Amino acid sequence: MRVVTWNLWWRFGGWAERQKGILAVLRELRPDVVGLQEVWSDGEGEDLAGWLARELGLHWAWAASPAPGRWQRRIGDDTVGIGTAVLSRRPVVESAVLRLPAPAELDDGRQALYVRLDGPGHQVPFFTVHLTSGAGASEVRRAQLAALVDFVAAHRHGTAFPPVVTGDFNAAPDSPEVRALRTAGLHDAWDHAAPGLPSATRLPDDPGTHPGGPGARIDHVYVGPAGPGGLGRVRAVRRAGDRPVGGVLPSDHAAVVADLDE
Repeated sequence: MRVVTWNLWWRFGGWAERQKGILAVLRELRPDVVGLQEVWSDGEGEDLAGWLARELGLHWAWAASPAPGRWQRRIGDDTVGIGTAVLSRRPVVESAVLRLPAPAELDDGRQALYVRLDGPGHQVPFFTVHLTSGAGASEVRRAQLAALVDFVAAHRHGTAFPPVVTGDFNAAPDSPEVRALRTAGLHDAWDHAAPGLPSATRLPDDPGTHPGGPGARIDHVYVGPAGPGGLGRVRAVRRAGDRPVGGVLPSDHAAVVADLDE
């Protein structure tokens, strides 16, 4: 099973041209399931995740931010929504949304989205999340990941396939907040990357203020312990979407691609 996580940089930059590049990258990757962050909806019935799903022939689920105001002020348009989404080759048979805790001054409606994917022999509990950004927000992210761990525990039951947790954590793999996932029994898919493989997912022209700077890997795929016969075991991992398409970078983040045993 091919898993992808990707922050799509909302409506920043040349979003209309980037939209074509995002589609081209996903079409080439042929993923089985994709966790997406900073997905836009335009207030007139169009949604980037829905458009991608139609173009790629995938199922999809969408969780709109309940508090998009801070995002909207950055682009001067209060009609554009933002949220997280999942695209999947398998039908979505269950979903739930967790609003992540944050103090009022940092709360911009970030959420975790859970979907259960149907399939032959087993179902897949899949999660995608977008944590609060900012070098000074480590404690906020730690609280958000603690809530996420409980959310995963509540929805991982009833299948031999391990939970798959994806997203933009806005924190490097050695940060205290991300290390907490290992304590919870999840492991970093990047542990299976080939030595020397480029790992940074925050690309050089990303204007954000993330810990670790432009060379940081802040987008992650985490997987629970493998099931019987190695079900869900990570076979390979790499990044994608890190090169211009038609002269334009699709996003200010690279995607992470992980191949898991089924």
